[in-house]
Amino acid sequence: MSAFRVEVRVMPRAALLDPQGQAVEHALHALGFGEVAQVRMGKHLVLEVKAATRDEALARARAMCDRLLANPVTEDYDVVVGGGAAR
Repeated sequence: MSAFRVEVRVMPRAALLDPQGQAVEHALHALGFGEVAQVRMGKHLVLEVKAATRDEALARARAMCDRLLANPVTEDYDVVVGGGAAR
């Protein structure tokens, strides 16, 4: 069994309002960064998943997202699995 580095990016769905992103955008404008627009806030998670294959690690990570890491009603996610970790 290998350990795979899995990166998960969870973002609010594009069609939904992002109050946290809007707050950051307003704060950036107040600090003089008026060129910033369309701020979206999300989560970036890095996991080490032990699995027999890369595909198994990907399937397990997707199951984690579906059950806990992302809200399927309001968020979308992307999963990237790197090669087996060197130990």
